[in-house]
Amino acid sequence: MAGSPTARRRRLAIELKKLREDHRLTCNQVGEALDWSGSKVNRLETGSGRVQPSDVDALCRFYATADELREFLKKLAKDSKVRGWWHAHGTGVPPWFSVYVGLEQDASSLRQYQCEFVPGLIQTAEYAAELHRASNQLSAADLERAVNVRMERQALLTGEAPPDLWVIVHESVLRHIIGDSKLMLAQLEHMLAVGGLKNVTLQVLPFNAGTYPATGAFTLLSFPEQEDPDVVYRDGLTDAMYLETPDDVGQYTKAFDNLRAIASSPPRSTLLIKRVLEEFSR
Repeated sequence: MAGSPTARRRRLAIELKKLREDHRLTCNQVGEALDWSGSKVNRLETGSGRVQPSDVDALCRFYATADELREFLKKLAKDSKVRGWWHAHGTGVPPWFSVYVGLEQDASSLRQYQCEFVPGLIQTAEYAAELHRASNQLSAADLERAVNVRMERQALLTGEAPPDLWVIVHESVLRHIIGDSKLMLAQLEHMLAVGGLKNVTLQVLPFNAGTYPATGAFTLLSFPEQEDPDVVYRDGLTDAMYLETPDDVGQYTKAFDNLRAIASSPPRSTLLIKRVLEEFSR
């Protein structure tokens, strides 16, 4: 069963939608039969808001599912109410980002392209603090919480059954000085250390790579259960975008494969990072 509350809620929504579509019914038709609104059925199928096990039980009985499936979905509904560890940090995790953290915790693989900053999973605390400080929107307490969350997220890379992380960063990420040269030295050394983990692949897209699709930064998340489709995540200053349709995921998968093909190989990328490190050391 999916691990994080977010993943459980997403899996439940997928299963409920599939049941309705298998019966060739609309949300309004199901809502009318259960004396609900069609919008309530839609909310249950999109995972927006908490789902009561009693609502899942009513839907399963209406769809005449097997007892085993009904109990499984009711347990998903119950377990989806459990708060993830990141919720303890309160305002350190904005609601729009909380969804991503939950999905990240359950992903079996993460493919990420970053063209501006070092990805969060391989940032040092000092680098992360500088980025959060630059927003001028966080109190000192919230900044500390946000940095702590970022550091705790990184534990998944060295925990049991860690996900495969494949990161591609543009060369400008290495040369963009965040804080000062001393901070960047520590950050690039940390990047090399994380890149040495057996479940991490690190590539650099050099300035001389030529033309490539201008996608902006994005992350592709894949999950251990085949029933859970891949998700494309893109974040902004105050919100996030989650793309799940096969067409959208397919386009970003192709874009990542193209970037991977023209980026420097992992060994050459390591040499490039070391070269930039030497430049900062002078």
